[in-house]
Amino acid sequence: MQQDWKHLPLTRRRVLGNAANAAGMAALATLLQQDGLLASDGSAGGRRTDPLAPRASAFAPKARNCIVIYLEGAPSQIDLFDPKPKLRELNGQKLPDSMTKDVRFAFIQKESAVLLGSPRTFSRHGQCGMELSDFLPHLGSCADDICLIRSMHTDAFNHHPGQLTMNCGVPVLGRPSMGAWLNYGLGSEARNLPGYVVLSAGRGTSGGASNWSSGFLPTTYQGVLFRGQGDPVLNLSNPVGLSRSLQRTSLDAIRDLNQERLDRIGDPEIESRIAAYELAFRMQAAAPELMDLSSESPATLEMYGIHRSETGMKASRGGGAGTFASFATNCLLARRLVERGVRFVSMFHASWDHHSELDTELEFCTRMADQPVAALLRDLKQRGLLDETIVLWASEFGRTPLGENRQGSAVNTGRDHHPFAFSLWLAGGGIRGGQVIGKTDEVGWNVVEEPIHVHDLHATLLHLFGFDHTRLTYRFQGRDFRLTDVGGSVVRKLLA
Repeated sequence: MQQDWKHLPLTRRRVLGNAANAAGMAALATLLQQDGLLASDGSAGGRRTDPLAPRASAFAPKARNCIVIYLEGAPSQIDLFDPKPKLRELNGQKLPDSMTKDVRFAFIQKESAVLLGSPRTFSRHGQCGMELSDFLPHLGSCADDICLIRSMHTDAFNHHPGQLTMNCGVPVLGRPSMGAWLNYGLGSEARNLPGYVVLSAGRGTSGGASNWSSGFLPTTYQGVLFRGQGDPVLNLSNPVGLSRSLQRTSLDAIRDLNQERLDRIGDPEIESRIAAYELAFRMQAAAPELMDLSSESPATLEMYGIHRSETGMKASRGGGAGTFASFATNCLLARRLVERGVRFVSMFHASWDHHSELDTELEFCTRMADQPVAALLRDLKQRGLLDETIVLWASEFGRTPLGENRQGSAVNTGRDHHPFAFSLWLAGGGIRGGQVIGKTDEVGWNVVEEPIHVHDLHATLLHLFGFDHTRLTYRFQGRDFRLTDVGGSVVRKLLA
């Protein structure tokens, strides 16, 4: 139980004890200020007044913002990014038992599993000659800005653990996400919007809000999910009859009460609550303006493909009518958010989990994503924002070279989960584009050159934001935690 020492009798012992405590606290404050851990006003890192106030990184950063295009379910790298003519030649044949005997699959029956060649055609794009699938013609036009990694690997082979690993560094609940870590380390330059915004299209991810959680960090740093219609955030608008001045008076009273409680017990969640109320008040003007696309030119809207026709396109996994428009709108909103100083934007779309009907489902998803994602890259570049904004196309793992043959399926029409080798790409913000890193074997089963683990990716991203990934830590339950857990190395070849 919390003791209220204000009401204890004032004895000589208590007076002397208070004096000793005050002297000790003054000395500690001086040391913390010298180390840059306490602001001159007595608030830790200046956070007492604003937990999201911009802060300097450990060394000069190359990036200021990040947009993650997270495609839940795992796009098939073999059909999009990593051409395998030998796999097509071996279509229908078994892999040697030595390659699969100790492998766990989500659904494949490995005793009867056979290789599934890709029907896709690949062509070279840009001056760099990057090979991409015929499902990605628009993205091909941006090849010289993209760094494609074909040698990613991870430790998780099911969706929720895989999503947590890619977004939070480890396959367990309760850890901070990438966006939360960056807002904790750097703060945000957006004064009237959250430092970390989440946009969603399609069905929603199986991992849900755990993918943008603040974990054990104060909740100030967690992602804020924006809705696609109505108020971006529920209950953002005032009820009828409540004026802005009356609301301000009410918030001031609530702030004073919260501040009194914070001064007494020092709970950082109270600090987060104060900051959240103030941000919500400022967002009432900023968020509707953000969501209003009327200031965008018709050429911009056409470039993103917001009004594209979905005629003839059907997918049971990727989303129903309106998914093309919502995903394209999210891409445009991502640009508008970083323009306004938002540090981290996560765009989620589900699902790319193509266990069956791969050709039909993947065509829907890529036609939905290809044009607006390429438009986002071009738009950021022409506005001078790509140099300081990292764009990451990612998912939890890849898909198997084996066709999925779960019981009851007469024909292999999809692929299972594959954590051993998959592809993703990055652009902007200090990334050296126009290159392909890593290589897989001739059927895409294992990485054979330049393996990159998810922890290496995270270490590199933090480096681009000016941090040594081993030193951006938070002490929780007696241990210093970090995004990269106990591993990770900066991939120097990624850097411009």
